[in-house]
Amino acid sequence: MSVRVLLRESPHRAIALVTDSHALIFRYSPSSIELSANSSVGSFQSLQFQPPPTGAIPPRCMVEFLESSSIDLTDYRSLTPLPAHGTLGLITTANDVFLCVVTGALQVATVRPRETVKRIHGVEFYCLNRKNFDHSAHDDLNAHSSDDYYQDGSDYGNDGHLRDPALEHPCLALRKLLSGGSFYFSSDFDITNRLQRRSLDSSTFDADNLDDDYLWNSYMIEPLVKFRSRLNGLEREALDSSYILTSVIRGFVLTSTIPQSSSPARTLRSGLPSTLTLISRLSCRRAGTRFNARGIDDDGNVANFVETETVFWTPGGLCFSYVQIRGSVPVFWEQATNLLPGQQKIQITRSQEATQPAFDKHFEGLEVNYGSTHVLNLLSESRPGEAELTRRYRFHIRHSPLSIGAEKGAMSDHSQLRETEYDFHAETRGPAGYEAAGGIRRLIRGSAEGFAYYLSEEIEEQIPSHAGERSVQTRPIVVLQQGGVFRTNCLDCLDRTNLIQTIVSQMAIESFLNSRDERASPDFWMRHSSLWADNGDNLSKIYAGTGALKSSFTRHGKMSLAGAIADVRKSATRLYINNFADKARQETIDILLGRIVGQNSVHLYDPINDYMTSELNKRSQEYTSSKTIRIWAGTLNLNGRTTGLDEDLSPWLCPDTLQPQEEPEVVAVGFQEIVELSPQQIMSTDPARRQRWEAVVKRTLNKRAHKLGAEEYVLLRSGQLVGAALSIFVKVSVLPHIKNVEGSVKKTGMSGMAGNKGAVAIRMDYAKTQICFVTAHLAAGFANYEERNRDYKTINHGLRFQRDRSIEDHDTVIWLGDFNYRIGLGDEKVRKAISVGDLGWLYENDQLNIQMVAGMTFPHYAESRITFPPTYKYDIGTDRYDTSEKSRIPAWTDRVLRKGANLRQLDYGTAALRFSDHRPVYATFQCIITIVDEAMKEQLSREIYERRRIEVGDSTANTHADDTDDEDLIGYDSINPDLPPASSDRRKWWLDNGAPAQSSISRPGKDYVLNPNRPSNPFTETNEPDWVYVDRPLRPAMSRDSTTNTLSTTASSTGSVKARRLPPPLETIGNSTSSLGSQPTTADGRRQSSSTLSSKKAAPPVPKKPDVLSPQQSGRSTANGGSSTMRQSRGTVGSVPGSGGPVSLPDQNNFPSPPRQPSQQAYQDHNIPSGPRRQEPNDYGRTTLMDEGDEANSMASWKPLRPQ
Repeated sequence: MSVRVLLRESPHRAIALVTDSHALIFRYSPSSIELSANSSVGSFQSLQFQPPPTGAIPPRCMVEFLESSSIDLTDYRSLTPLPAHGTLGLITTANDVFLCVVTGALQVATVRPRETVKRIHGVEFYCLNRKNFDHSAHDDLNAHSSDDYYQDGSDYGNDGHLRDPALEHPCLALRKLLSGGSFYFSSDFDITNRLQRRSLDSSTFDADNLDDDYLWNSYMIEPLVKFRSRLNGLEREALDSSYILTSVIRGFVLTSTIPQSSSPARTLRSGLPSTLTLISRLSCRRAGTRFNARGIDDDGNVANFVETETVFWTPGGLCFSYVQIRGSVPVFWEQATNLLPGQQKIQITRSQEATQPAFDKHFEGLEVNYGSTHVLNLLSESRPGEAELTRRYRFHIRHSPLSIGAEKGAMSDHSQLRETEYDFHAETRGPAGYEAAGGIRRLIRGSAEGFAYYLSEEIEEQIPSHAGERSVQTRPIVVLQQGGVFRTNCLDCLDRTNLIQTIVSQMAIESFLNSRDERASPDFWMRHSSLWADNGDNLSKIYAGTGALKSSFTRHGKMSLAGAIADVRKSATRLYINNFADKARQETIDILLGRIVGQNSVHLYDPINDYMTSELNKRSQEYTSSKTIRIWAGTLNLNGRTTGLDEDLSPWLCPDTLQPQEEPEVVAVGFQEIVELSPQQIMSTDPARRQRWEAVVKRTLNKRAHKLGAEEYVLLRSGQLVGAALSIFVKVSVLPHIKNVEGSVKKTGMSGMAGNKGAVAIRMDYAKTQICFVTAHLAAGFANYEERNRDYKTINHGLRFQRDRSIEDHDTVIWLGDFNYRIGLGDEKVRKAISVGDLGWLYENDQLNIQMVAGMTFPHYAESRITFPPTYKYDIGTDRYDTSEKSRIPAWTDRVLRKGANLRQLDYGTAALRFSDHRPVYATFQCIITIVDEAMKEQLSREIYERRRIEVGDSTANTHADDTDDEDLIGYDSINPDLPPASSDRRKWWLDNGAPAQSSISRPGKDYVLNPNRPSNPFTETNEPDWVYVDRPLRPAMSRDSTTNTLSTTASSTGSVKARRLPPPLETIGNSTSSLGSQPTTADGRRQSSSTLSSKKAAPPVPKKPDVLSPQQSGRSTANGGSSTMRQSRGTVGSVPGSGGPVSLPDQNNFPSPPRQPSQQAYQDHNIPSGPRRQEPNDYGRTTLMDEGDEANSMASWKPLRPQ
């Protein structure tokens, strides 16, 4: 079904996706912050591009789904000359919101009848909030783009002239990626699931069953999927059948039509062809380019994971399906780019113990989805890096719960996980070449027969009709299901893997045909090989940038000279792309998948959902809990020595201050100068010595654990930059709570060229708390404190983890290392102060303390009180400071700094290890970890949603009114945190819970009327009641004098007067002319206002809103009938019930009292600080915002030396 894309520019900009039956209308909803910031611009459509403010709320849009017949489309115009193919979703760029629409697609496959697949070759991004990009959408992208989007010449337009970056479409890179020919969709069936997991009814399409592992537009389509889930059943079915929402996969899909003469399956329907289809679904869980995505993550997702399905369908209704998977070696490893072929070093980044949980999670997921798994490992034994990966792979398979029962050196026939190591290069090195790869058949034949394949066929059934006759109908039934899967890998999972998978696919088809006593013709196998060759080329372009190597053999069954030359050209092209183009490609992929830090998804506004979110935040304690863990962090400059490997490190790693019940869950160990910083070493990293030190640390920690009967530690991850190394050890029990462990390094030596100085960082997610550890070795030299400051800034701003996450993007940050800051005093003075224990005076002159006070380095970080002498520089093996000719001044070069509101430091000390010229330093912390019960949160949100849905009506995005009150629809946030949001005709912010502003107050009795003496300003203090009693039978047309005698009240009626909820109208009792008397008239007969009777015009009352108003205050003066001390006004008209006194009429010269100062309770009600936070000196005199926990460590008595 075709979709039209229409635009309406006024009175509010809206974009509609319209089919013959229904329409989906989008309208951008600016927040009051945006409207205020752009109020000087005037028109909404003329908003200029502004970066989103810090802490900005996600952009919001209103959306409505309704029947086309109910829409007036006269104000809409078409945005595309041809019908579109649905939307991929919404995405934000800066402060702009774009709707992505598929504008070009080509049918490439027919899996089964009425199951077609289309390849996307064109998309457009239409801006919802401004018109600036309406005419640039078609000008930026080459209509005849190559398959490789980085070759399109993005710097030049179609006319060959250099583009103006200011006019370039913000989504140009995304358009190139999506239009590159690697994305596919189907409007007929669920393309994200393989045939065995789909319904046999080809007409069934259920968006709820989409497999998110392969749904590449999941981030963009998620707001629309949530909107769909809130529709009722009929509306949901109508939205699905409209094909407006499009689900896409990335990979390869193609159908080859097999003529009857070449089809191996005999069929009764002569003349009709069969079809052979190949579908490869690339996972988006760990998506990326070749050197940016390697190995496994903590959730068990691996890089370049592809599910490939071979489907063979015959006209007789027979359908065969066989699935294979490929994926990176499931251990934590990385590989850096290099311009020299074969020089990309492989680095394994986690220990065996820390890798096993993620490894097990990966294969447990495969076992659930596919059954038994047989690993085909094609890595080379002659290449050191690949051989090490093979050894680690073998170790983890042997220790996997799925391979229990495996015999030594071989896998048991009953295990769920088996492995075959097949050195592809060694096996194909002989004269037979790649043809020798067929030898793998004999190694996997047993598993291939045991796994079987999926098979369904159509049968005829006689169905009785209402007339008593029987009709014949056909329906499919499942004959056989696949019970296991082959998981193939090489290093990149491209060339070698594709060739072996072609052989496995051929084996499965042969097994199927043999069971039917049929044989395939050479033409059929040629078509089969051609499909697999195209599959290899397309998957290789996605991951590595070029077509697959060895595709000539895959396609033709032999390797030609032209094919060999083509492989050399592809290899050279890969080197260039991987070194210079992959970074930009990776960033575009991360944007598409919503993985950039700070990237906001579009919020499709639903008043019910907004209320639900607000209520969830208020009730967060119901599904959120906290846990306190302990962290030990220590640093030691080894001075390039290894003598300490034989010494006892327990005084440092297990200090006496550490109680047995306070064993830390996380241990962070930082080393500097782990190797000698010679000219030969500073350009490369040798991990051998780091691994020796890690073994010693682990042995020391576990020795104490065994002594106390506690659990052991395992190495979570380590990193190294020449001489700087960081290793994180954790208890075994906390591994399930830790995810997304990443490492990164930043060089600062020789202007960033050398690694003799720099930093190593490791970050992790502990439950919902993000923790980052950084060990650094900064510039040396007594007077080089400014260079050290620059080193910190370079590291803090330049060190990046995946998805552009920085050090500052964490809840808890701990820096440890040799920062090299010195004490700004002479050698003699320093040594003398040390001898007498005057550490406070030394700290006042410490360079790091002075620079932090001046805000020149480590802003917002804190350091606990130093109670130990300077840690540098000692004579080796003694407690004497440097006695050499240089006689270096003692200094606290080794430090531990912290940042995080959830972090509390317990201890800060040193240990007497004498094998280096530095003393080791350690610190212990308590860290509060946030834990969220996701199941409880989801259950609570559903309950709130259902309850609120009954109370609140629907919103609309298709209004034509110019004066629609957007604030009523979008939840109208306040322009200032200290002020309430704006009111409207339908909502009053001073009412509880934003209830509709329709009065529900009833009079105490039929003889009561509103008191006209109440001030018009509802916030004015007064003792006037809301209602007054009127004795109607005794009330004639009265003058002012008689009014006093006719109005009466009784004291008993006071208690029945209800509290006033709304300000009264400015009315008088009864007829205005009779109650107020006659008023002068003008010459034309109009009544003259009282304000003209005096020579000087009196100022009208000016109501003034208080700065802060709580719900309790707003009703205080009215809830009790004005019981507090109030101010009287002049003029009597009647009497007050229960008082027997006169009723006062407001005097025009009486102004409302100024609002009272908000009480302390009002501040608490609105979470507003009642006064400025107290600023006090922190541990060393630096001015910070003090919290209660920091005061215990304060050194307010010290007065640091301020910089001149």
